[in-house]
Amino acid sequence: MNNPRILEGIKVVDMTSVIFGPYATQTLADCGADVIKVEAPRGDFFRGAGKPAKTRGMGAVHMTMNRGKRAITLDLGNEEDAEVMRGLIEDADVFIHNVRKKGVEKLGFGYEDVKAIKPDIVYVHCTGFGSGGPYEPLQCYDDVVQAASGLTSLMPIADRNPKPRYIPSAIVDKVAGLHAAYATMAALIHKLRTGEGQFVEVPMFEAFTHFLLEEHLFGATFDPPTETMLYKRQVDPDRQPSPTKDGHMSIVPYVDENWQKTFELMGDPDFLEREGLTTPVERFRNQDKMFLHIDKLAPAKTNAEWTELFNANNIPCMAARDIHDIMEDPHLKETGFFKRREHPSEGGYFEMQPPVRFGARPDAELGYAPRVDEHGEEIRREIAERKGGA
Repeated sequence: MNNPRILEGIKVVDMTSVIFGPYATQTLADCGADVIKVEAPRGDFFRGAGKPAKTRGMGAVHMTMNRGKRAITLDLGNEEDAEVMRGLIEDADVFIHNVRKKGVEKLGFGYEDVKAIKPDIVYVHCTGFGSGGPYEPLQCYDDVVQAASGLTSLMPIADRNPKPRYIPSAIVDKVAGLHAAYATMAALIHKLRTGEGQFVEVPMFEAFTHFLLEEHLFGATFDPPTETMLYKRQVDPDRQPSPTKDGHMSIVPYVDENWQKTFELMGDPDFLEREGLTTPVERFRNQDKMFLHIDKLAPAKTNAEWTELFNANNIPCMAARDIHDIMEDPHLKETGFFKRREHPSEGGYFEMQPPVRFGARPDAELGYAPRVDEHGEEIRREIAERKGGA
């Protein structure tokens, strides 16, 4: 039975690099789109992130971020290569890049240039800052947006260390990448309905600030404000993993009816009455006291003992795991999240499966991360054959 993948038949010309754009286009490739990764002659410099197993330019992050794509190298300052790029765009549904506006226009691939080649193109610009503001022409990286958005101010509130700090993850790049992925698919749906392409701008700063302030705009949502910014639960210094007999554990009663049950299970059923936390309002306003008391009681048992007890009574909990142990997680093992595969040139590697499952195609068919210019000849031949048959 013919059962095409979600985005099968969609062609994406991908001139992005590092994490933001490649994370977006990998999502499209995982859904079945034909993503052609266009790189400068030396390749995306982020291919060097992580020691390769065998081949230069096949670093670990490239393996996790660019699977399922075809790769070609082009020097767009060279007219012959620029013509190849135009040939790619002629047959594309999407053109996506993260070159600053003036730079891409100088290369001859601004929106109006590309629209002249393919009038119904979905043109996606992954940029640092949205157009129209004073930051528009500036260079941008994940760390820059973590600082500009206010994210670096949250850890000092949560742990009382006054130094502003980055979250140790390329969280801005990845959040913006997901925005770019859904924006591309929304524009494709619009194109299917109307036949019209369009220009789509995805700015990192705005995308992440939107993400961050969904809960943290809080009282400033109203005019005049009803209270201060910040969702207090998220920045409560006392809402942290609790120390147990053999480690730490996240114990999260969360809903009011679970708090009494939690203290009963932990051996202090009278705590709430003793501390004047007898009503839901009192408990809501004084969660810091309750979390601090959990910290005092938690060392009585091991992580395994608490897990068994809390799971049996529907109290959410989970041991605070070292990230180096994540591949041994029993749930991820059972669901097949990490899949060992053989790469044609790099040998054995572990592939994370897409976290979203589609009922129409429950078994994702994922391709390999490409070597530099691996599909260059193949892609050039396809362009020549198409033009020859036109």
